[in-house]
Amino acid sequence: MNNLKNQSNLAESTVIAPEVVSKKTNFFTKFKTSYGPGILAVLTWLGAGDLVTSSVAGADYGYSLMWILALSLILRFLIVNVIARFQLCNTEGLTILEGYGRIHPFFGYFMFGYALIMGHLFNAYMIKGAGEVLSTLFQVNQPFLASLVVVGLVFMLIGRNIYNRIESVMKVLLALLTIAFLFLAIQATPDVGQIIKGTVGFSIPSDTGVHGALLVAISIIGAVAGSISNFVHPYFMKEKGWTKPSHVKVQRNDLLFAIGVCIVINLAIWVVGAEILKPNGIHVETIDDLAMALQMSLGQFGWYIFYLGVFGVLFASIVGKSTGFPRLIVDAFYVINKNRREKYNGKYEKDPMFKWIMIFVLVTPLIWSIPGMPGFIALTIGVNAINIIGFPVIAIGMLVLSNKKSLMGKYKNNWFENIILTLASVLAIWSAVQLATTFF
Repeated sequence: MNNLKNQSNLAESTVIAPEVVSKKTNFFTKFKTSYGPGILAVLTWLGAGDLVTSSVAGADYGYSLMWILALSLILRFLIVNVIARFQLCNTEGLTILEGYGRIHPFFGYFMFGYALIMGHLFNAYMIKGAGEVLSTLFQVNQPFLASLVVVGLVFMLIGRNIYNRIESVMKVLLALLTIAFLFLAIQATPDVGQIIKGTVGFSIPSDTGVHGALLVAISIIGAVAGSISNFVHPYFMKEKGWTKPSHVKVQRNDLLFAIGVCIVINLAIWVVGAEILKPNGIHVETIDDLAMALQMSLGQFGWYIFYLGVFGVLFASIVGKSTGFPRLIVDAFYVINKNRREKYNGKYEKDPMFKWIMIFVLVTPLIWSIPGMPGFIALTIGVNAINIIGFPVIAIGMLVLSNKKSLMGKYKNNWFENIILTLASVLAIWSAVQLATTFF
C-alpha cells in the first residue's frame, strides 16, 4: 500500500509546463514543450494489440485488410481530437466522462463497468505475454510463475523512484524493437502497389489463416479506433498543463504527430508480416512464430532484440494500464456518485477506491496465465475484438456530446466531423453485430 501511496504523491507532484514557448528556445526545447501528451498516448496505444493484430493480418492475409487499419487510424485521430477538444473547450470545465454523464445516467454506469472489465482483460493478455517472454528468455518453461514475477515486480516498483529508470530502459528496448521492424520492412522492399490496393480495397478476404479474416478485422478496429485507451489522452493533457481553448491548436498538432508515429510503426510491423512471414508460410499462432521474422533476418541478435523489446512493450503497458485505468474507472464512478467526487475534491489518487481498483486490474488477470487458458496470441486477438462492444456507445455518445451548443459553443463539431463520427457509429454497430454473429 505504501508503494501505491507513493504513486499518488508522484502523480500530484507533476510539473506543469509553461503555456507559452519563447521564440528564442532551441528546437529540442520547443519540441519538448510543444509535444508530450501525444508521445505518452503512443506509448499507451502501441502495445501487444498493435504488434499482434498487424503481424497476424500481414502474415495471414497480406495487405488485403490494410484498409481496416487506415480507416481505424483516421477514426482514432478524429475521436481523440474531439475528446480532447471537449476537455479543453466545454463551458463548464467537465471531464469527458462527466460530459457523457450529462447525456444520460446510463453512460456513467456503462463506462464504469466497461472500463473495469477492459482494464482486467487488457492486463490479462499483457501479463500472460510478459510471462511467456520472460520464461523464454530465461529458458525455464514456467510461464505462469514468470507472470507472477512480472506482477510482483510491477507492484513493488510502482511509485518508487527507481521505476523512472526502469521505465527509461523499457522505452529504449521499445525503440530498438521499432528500429528493427523498420529495418526489416525497408529491407523487404514492400510492394507499394499492393499496399495501395489493400488500403482502398474495402473487402474482407476468405479465411486462409489460423484466425478468421473477419475476427482479425474486428480486432484491428477494436485495438485502434474503438479502444477505451483513447480516453487516457485527456489525463496526459491535464498533466502537461493544456487545459484551455488556447491549447486546441498545439493539442491537434501533437495528436497528428502521435498518429503519424502510429502509422509508421503499424505499417512496418504489417510489412514484416506480409513480406517475410507470409512468403515463408509462417502463421502467427504463438509469440515464437512472431520472433521468427527477426531471427531469420538478424540471427540470434534479432531474437534477443525481439524478446527484450516485446518484454519492454508489455511491462511498460502493464504499468500504464495499472495506473491509467484506475483514474478512468474512478472518474466514471464519480459520474455515478457525485458526492464522492466532492469528498475527495476530484483527486482520484486520494480516494481509497483508486488503490483497490489498481490492485484489481493488476492481480486478477493472473487467472488467464494459469496453464490451460488460451495462448497469448489468441487471447490478444480475442480481447481486442471484445473491445469493439463499447465502440457503439463511445461513438454515438461522442456524436451527441460534441454537438451540444450549450456546452461547446463555437467549438461544436463541423459538418465534416459529424459525417465521420456518424460513419464511425455505423462501423461500430456493424462490428459489434458481426462479432455477436460470429460468437453465437
